[in-house]
Amino acid sequence: MTTMTAPVPRWASLLVPMALAVADALLVNGVTLGLELNVSLVAAAALLLRRRLPMTVFLATLPGILIGYVWFAPMIAMYTVAARRPDRRLLAFSALLLAIAHFVPWPVSDFEPTAYRENTLTLIDACVTSVGPIALGLLVRTRSELAARIAELTHSRRHADELLAQQVLSTERARLAREMHDVVAHQVSLISLQAGAVQISAADTQARESARTIRELSVRTLDELRHMVGVLRAAGGDLEELTPQPCLADLPRLIELSALDVDYEADYGEGVLEGLGQSEAVERAVFRIVQEALTNVRKHAPGARVRVRVSEASAVGAEGDGKGVRELRVEVRNGAPDATATAPGLPGGGHGLIGLRERAQLLGGTLEAHPLPDGGFAVRARLPGVRPAPRAPRS
Repeated sequence: MTTMTAPVPRWASLLVPMALAVADALLVNGVTLGLELNVSLVAAAALLLRRRLPMTVFLATLPGILIGYVWFAPMIAMYTVAARRPDRRLLAFSALLLAIAHFVPWPVSDFEPTAYRENTLTLIDACVTSVGPIALGLLVRTRSELAARIAELTHSRRHADELLAQQVLSTERARLAREMHDVVAHQVSLISLQAGAVQISAADTQARESARTIRELSVRTLDELRHMVGVLRAAGGDLEELTPQPCLADLPRLIELSALDVDYEADYGEGVLEGLGQSEAVERAVFRIVQEALTNVRKHAPGARVRVRVSEASAVGAEGDGKGVRELRVEVRNGAPDATATAPGLPGGGHGLIGLRERAQLLGGTLEAHPLPDGGFAVRARLPGVRPAPRAPRS
């Protein structure tokens, strides 16, 4: 279980080290004022400024260890220098000064060069006294830097998660826009077309008025849908499609419900898409291409004859190995509009062919649409199929 520790108050981090240094001075030098106690108390009081002037305070504490033989004040000052001024040359110089102040006795005349054992022990103590605070100060500084770095990485990761969430939302919006246009626009255009037929053929005045109202509502719905699709498509790209979705087997039903004069030709094998990881996406793309093309015929070429052909062809392998790869080719061609037919007046947003071209490109295929010399229009797409699987050798 993780426990949260409260931060130490600023006054406590300043007064507690000074109180320890004062206690050290009184224990070592007694309570009688003199040179030793005075320099020790000055060293303890200087610790109040150790964060603002770490090097100055450290130099002020050296007389305390040299004359008053106190340890806490100079060691705390040395720790502060290491934590706030991590310069190697400065730390080496400070450690040397502290070691000398600790090793040399006061008065200097009491130094005995021949006392090898005592001098060796004092030198070891001096090295530990100078190196220990430096190591602790550098450790605390490194820990603070790591904590700051972790906080920065956490913030960056949170920001990246937010961007990813926005990207996912944008993708869903764009995907929804495509499906709305492909599905809703097609169905509403059919409703408008059937309502127009009822309006012309119905003998009852009320029936004709109802058909006219339905047709107007259909046109208004498509206009609002076009605006919504534009808003949603502006949000982002597309990664993968929604399911469930139509497939190649649904094309005859689509053509039957289109209320158009359509010649449909299917020339592909049963296993053209077997084993392909994106077979569902390819079938869905074929369906949407035909659906959008038929919708455009109703909008721009009423009464025109339409020819829909879905065929299988061979292409060179993507790896350039010369092996055949089957692909699906879709062609929707219509003739010139019939001058005697009534145009339904359906609005168009200009997003249909753009979305179909994006679908084809995402699947590694191509789509082109262009007018024909006879006044008609053609939409052609090439979508990847699957490389024929090699036959297993007979045992």
